[in-house]
Amino acid sequence: MADLFGKMADMQQRMADIQAKLAEERVTAEAGGGMVAVTADGTGRVVSIKIEPDAVDPDDLELLEDLVVAGVNKAIEEAEAVKAQKLQEATSSMLPPGLDLGNLGGGLPKF
Repeated sequence: MADLFGKMADMQQRMADIQAKLAEERVTAEAGGGMVAVTADGTGRVVSIKIEPDAVDPDDLELLEDLVVAGVNKAIEEAEAVKAQKLQEATSSMLPPGLDLGNLGGGLPKF
């Protein structure tokens, strides 16, 4: 039983280390051919948005708004993909072969 608790403590530490590393990861997504660039960290937090001056048209702010939304959504999707990959890499070495925890985030289990 003590061995099990030791393994759980090790796993918790590894997960904390992974979260710290994810916060340092960066992904950048562009929208509108690079007119808007959004950078997010590996946890999905947006850390910067860069907008080319040509994208700013006072008579068409709706286009700029759409580009920002598209860039943010794309950056978050890419950050989620990085996060999933890093978590899979880290947990694959901790789990017995054949054990899939892919449904832990929600959904119905596969039988």
